Amino acid sequence: MSLAGLFPIDKWNFKSQSILNNLPEDEYGYLCANMLEQKYNKGEVIFREGAVASGIFFIKKGKVKKYQVDQTGREQIIYVANTGELIGYHAILADERYPDSAATLEECVIAFIPKEDFLSALEKSAVLPRRLLKTLSHEFAVLINSISVVAQRSVKERLAITLIVLREKFKEGTAAGEEIMINVSRNDLANMVGTGDENIARFLTEFKLAGMLITKGRKICITDLKRLIEISGYGTSG
Repeated sequence: MSLAGLFPIDKWNFKSQSILNNLPEDEYGYLCANMLEQKYNKGEVIFREGAVASGIFFIKKGKVKKYQVDQTGREQIIYVANTGELIGYHAILADERYPDSAATLEECVIAFIPKEDFLSALEKSAVLPRRLLKTLSHEFAVLINSISVVAQRSVKERLAITLIVLREKFKEGTAAGEEIMINVSRNDLANMVGTGDENIARFLTEFKLAGMLITKGRKICITDLKRLIEISGYGTSG
């Protein structure tokens, strides 16, 4: 089922997939000159908040959580990046350390592009700077929307929104006709919503009893998307 006209998914997704699409061959060559591809197991850290930014990362396969850790050691998951997205480039552009951490949510294949190659491509490209500016502007709008929702929406509404957004991310890579299974831990789900594990368990049970979803172990399958969108507070108005 498509979210078109039902839920404003663009308000929740970055658009870094488009940055490298169809770049001129020579410009793409600058980026890939020293690219290193690596396989990561689920739960592996890619980079940590505060580390010196040595390059950017291109997710060739899999999903990655971007997060910060508070003084108590609790994660606040800021964003889930999907296959085709770039991460780590904010620090390079700002000439600062990584502002957050990144770790895999599942087995991933990720390519590392050294800082020098990225900056060289940026200097020589007529296309890349415009795409980055457009992407960063959209990401700012997404983050403002996220902050607003955390401040103004209830935990129940935020969980509904998070499940809808995650469904869209896990939809990619799911074969036509197969059930879309959201495969994240309850702890990660709580850290995305910004609440405790017990609240997540309570509301998932409520959604399940209402016929909006089913669970298979830690996996979640949404069975009544329209009803969940109503719960999210967006309804059909977007």
